[in-house]
Amino acid sequence: MKKIMKYTNMALLALTATVVLVGCNKQKEAIEDRKEATKDAIDNRKDAVDAAAKDAKKQADVDTRIDKAKIEANKDAAQAQLDAEKKKAEAQAAFEKAKVDAEKK
Repeated sequence: MKKIMKYTNMALLALTATVVLVGCNKQKEAIEDRKEATKDAIDNRKDAVDAAAKDAKKQADVDTRIDKAKIEANKDAAQAQLDAEKKKAEAQAAFEKAKVDAEKK
């Protein structure tokens, strides 16, 4: 009877150890799954940040080109205005010279 009890106790001990090991393995698997899910989520966020930065750079390039075009257009308009004022001054001077010549005669 003692031998039977001894083997029964050993069997119960082995069964308990197996249950504990299976439970530990499941916990470890769950931990590993959470780790992988977290890493995947972080990688996805990194990809999103990279994409957003790339889009922002493209938009900045477009905005820069627009600003440069506006500056060039404003420069051209200012130069055209100055050219017109120059021609007006030349015409005014020619008119005044002609007036002086006419008054002398």
